[in-house]
Amino acid sequence: MHFCVIKSRTIKIITIILLVAVLLAVSINGSTSAQVFFGYAPRKVPIYSVATEEKRVAISFDAAWGADKTEEILKILDEFDVTATFFLVGFWVDDYTDMVKKIDEAGCEIGTHSNTHPDMVKLDKDSVREELTTSIEKIEAVTNKEVKLFRAPFGSYNNQLLDTAEELGLKTIQWDVDTLDWKGLSASEINNRVLSKVQNGSIILMHNNSDHVLDGLRLILTTLKNKSYKIGSVGDLVYEDNYTVDRNGVQHSN
Repeated sequence: MHFCVIKSRTIKIITIILLVAVLLAVSINGSTSAQVFFGYAPRKVPIYSVATEEKRVAISFDAAWGADKTEEILKILDEFDVTATFFLVGFWVDDYTDMVKKIDEAGCEIGTHSNTHPDMVKLDKDSVREELTTSIEKIEAVTNKEVKLFRAPFGSYNNQLLDTAEELGLKTIQWDVDTLDWKGLSASEINNRVLSKVQNGSIILMHNNSDHVLDGLRLILTTLKNKSYKIGSVGDLVYEDNYTVDRNGVQHSN
């Protein structure tokens, strides 16, 4: 009789444990119940690259200081019949408004790179929102086109930044191929870095005013074209909706 009672209690305890485990595993707004219950949540990540079987990549340029080479970049892109995405800082838009118009008229995509290029992880939510909305307003006033993409200065981000960007309808974009052109690398060194890392769905990072960006860009485009990659803007590459981003920043279509 005692054995039956003990066995019955054991079964009940095991059943309760299993039930609790199931409940804590249930997803609530992207987090599990356990994460909510114990007061922690996973770190969100931006889009570093896109999962695709197609040989497609995106070229992107960050513009914060200087514009001496930007018009020539546009000519090279046109020569190779490709587009790209330019992430512009608000004060760059102020200083080079005519160049913003030329980027837009060339058919290239424009995203925000903040308004004053701070480390936005160090800002409170209201300041983050102001950085984004101010820069967006400046860009849209010139192009009359909606800004949909954001790249964080220094590639620095946290959940608050990503959440705020999302609330403003922005996709936060990183990169998986860093040319390191800002370090003064030669065109061949820039090209070799791309070749060693590029894959289907890659997002390539360059800077509009780096020392060897023109020769480097021409060499990259030649190499990628020879390898049958289709090259375009970030907006053409990423999935618009119905997607997930895994822990490595790879965007997957659902």
